[in-house]
Amino acid sequence: MTTNIDIVRDHYSASARGNIQEMMANVSPQVRWTEMAGFPCAGTWVGPQAVADNVFAVLDRDWIDYCFELESLIDGDGGHVIGVGDYHGTFRATGKAMQARVVHLWTLRDGEIIAFEQFTDTLLVDQAMHGD
Repeated sequence: MTTNIDIVRDHYSASARGNIQEMMANVSPQVRWTEMAGFPCAGTWVGPQAVADNVFAVLDRDWIDYCFELESLIDGDGGHVIGVGDYHGTFRATGKAMQARVVHLWTLRDGEIIAFEQFTDTLLVDQAMHGD
């Protein structure tokens, strides 16, 4: 039986390979995906296509070698999984590298990701984007 942690781990593995189709395999058609205020893709996006277009396509377009490096997964209660790790990448426009600590809160129900929320140090991301 596939667990919630398996689903999130599979998403991260697909992300590391750059396979958007596999990343969205277990994402609900009504997913609510929230990128933190101050992040380049800030907002709440509804549906896998909106997430792909407004988050992953933007990161791919604006950053060189942008990635999430997973450190640990925590199985929470009530269908929650927490991913802890670091973002890495170089902002194309400034050529400045960034590394920022991040926590992802995943909510799953019946084998589908129904919500995602990101928590990160947006100042470090902003400094790379503006060359400060």
